[in-house]
Amino acid sequence: MKKLAFGLYAVVTLALLAWAFYQAIYVAPDDAMQGYVSHIFYYHVPHAMLCFLFFAISLCGSIAYLSWRHSRPDRAQAGDALALAGAEVGVVYCTIVLITGPIWGRRAWGIWWTWDWRLTTTLVLWLIYVSYLLLRRFSAGPQMQTLAAVLGIFGALDVPIVYMSNRWWRTQHPAPVFGGDAGSGMKDPAMLAAFGWNVLAWALWGLLILFLRYRVEREHQKTAELEAQAALEAPAGEPVAR
Repeated sequence: MKKLAFGLYAVVTLALLAWAFYQAIYVAPDDAMQGYVSHIFYYHVPHAMLCFLFFAISLCGSIAYLSWRHSRPDRAQAGDALALAGAEVGVVYCTIVLITGPIWGRRAWGIWWTWDWRLTTTLVLWLIYVSYLLLRRFSAGPQMQTLAAVLGIFGALDVPIVYMSNRWWRTQHPAPVFGGDAGSGMKDPAMLAAFGWNVLAWALWGLLILFLRYRVEREHQKTAELEAQAALEAPAGEPVAR
């Protein structure tokens, strides 16, 4: 039953991704000022929004690990797995933001990159979570998870700074799509529909990958725990079966 539900979820997600692509590329009209290049926002903005979501999930997992690592180890390990999965999906989505943004900037500004507040704080956010993943990949020992959780919480502090950067400081970055200046944002209903479909489709896709990565990490944790227990129980000098 669970496999059937998961398969149905995956099929619906792929169908929504295809529908969202059709809406963004073929249905939504060109922006009057920017022309066809404006269609990149149907991918750039949803991924920017959703990378915040997945970094928030990672933050919750990190807090859960630090809160329960002594009192409830199993829940703490589940939180750690969730933190790792959220960080991985968040980094992928943030990478897409950092790729699609300069593609638009090259056409709109004539340059690929400028040390704008929004761009710079987003790059810092990406670097912090890449550092988190590198720590998880190449470090070992009982303190690794604790250090990673602290780094994950520290990285999440940059999220509100990124979000508010073009409100707090003068930037070249466009005004917010929603809640910005009166002349900014998406006015055409077809634009709003294409944007909404892409947010929904990419959210479902990200949650699908998050779930899969969480399950893999939980299995890895259980395997590592069994191996550690077998190593403790094995007689001295006897190799542990794998």
